[in-house]
Formats: sequence, structure tokens, C-alpha cells
Amino acid sequence: MGAARGILLTLEGADGMGKTTQAALLASDLVAAGADVVRLREPGGTELSERIRSVLLDPANAGMADECELLLYEAARAQLVRERIEPALASGMVVLCDRFYDSTFAYQACGRGIDERLVREANAIGSCGIVPDRTVVLDMDPARSLSRATAQGADRLEAEGLGFQARVREGFLRLAAEEPERVRVVDADGSVEEVHARLLAAVADVLAGMGIVLPQGEGQREGSVR
Repeated sequence: MGAARGILLTLEGADGMGKTTQAALLASDLVAAGADVVRLREPGGTELSERIRSVLLDPANAGMADECELLLYEAARAQLVRERIEPALASGMVVLCDRFYDSTFAYQACGRGIDERLVREANAIGSCGIVPDRTVVLDMDPARSLSRATAQGADRLEAEGLGFQARVREGFLRLAAEEPERVRVVDADGSVEEVHARLLAAVADVLAGMGIVLPQGEGQREGSVR
């Protein structure tokens, strides 16, 4: 028999929530529990997707049309799914991705105001039918998160300002209300350790379904991050 299908965990939230830090800590915990982990980010994760990322986030591209932005995100996602996510899931790995299609709904539908039906249809194409097993939305007051995100300069989306970030946050909270089994909201206020403990609680059940119990302390690191 082949390996059991892996699981896809995604971290979401507006800019400045600490997703990168929490993703690194969670990946370390998973390795300590003996899991093989693929850690990715969106947009990005492949050579082609990273090139698209540079176009999307470059402040010089301030005149980019909203529809162009949407399609570039979907193109980067489709390449990531086909090249990295699908093979990893087929091999029974845990895929940990910093953002996925929920970001597109929050940013392009709720933030930009693109028709929601069109965004959902585009997401279905860009994700190639892949649905996260658990999505964790890190949440805090948008004024604070934006201040953190732009402390050393703003990318093209961060430069949209507080009103845009507030609409994005509401988009994420809407998704959590619509899909409570898949999408969990975690309070991102507090120390890194406090937020991490909340994150672990939000993913424990889906990991237990794979027989993965996250360590409470230092563990034997038998897995790997790829």
C-alpha cells in the first residue's frame, strides 16, 4: 500500500499578524513529533511563483488592475499546487502554507471589492481543487497589525492603508463564520509563546487524525522540513 494522504495546514490573517514566526515554530514542533513537513508561502514556493510574487508586491506596480492582481495570484497558486503541494500530500507529508486561497477571498473580494462569485470561481481554478484540512486565521486589531507590518516599509498591498486592512480582516472573520469546521480564529495578541499555544490547540485535532501528537517539550527530531 502507498503512503496515506498527507494534510494541508494553512495560516491566514491580515499583514503583520506574525504568521511567518508561527509557521516556523509549528514546523519545528511537527518535526519534533516525527512528521515530514513541507513549509511553503503564497505567493511563492516555486521558482515561477516567486517571480510572480515579486511582481505582485513591488510598489512600482501601483497601477496594477484588480483583475490582473487576482489572476496573478491564481497563476502562482496553481503552479505551487501542481509542483509542490500535490506531490507532498501524495507522499503523506504535512504541508504548512503561509496563506492560500482564503487570502484571495479576503484581499481581492473583500478588500478590493471584486465580485465574490468570480473570486470563488478563480480560487477553484487556482487551487486545482485542493482544500486545506485546517486553516488558522491569526487575528488582532488591524491598526496594530498594520503598524507592525509597515515598521520597516510597506509593500504594494500594505500601502493600501488601514481601511483596506480592516476590510481584509472582516473577510477572514466571515470565512471563519461560514466554515467553522475548517477555519479557526486565533487571537494574535500576546507573546509569541502565548499565540503559539493557541495555534497548537487549533490544529491538534486534525493532526491527531494522522497520529501526530505535538510534543510539550523537547522531543526527538526524526522528521524533516523540505
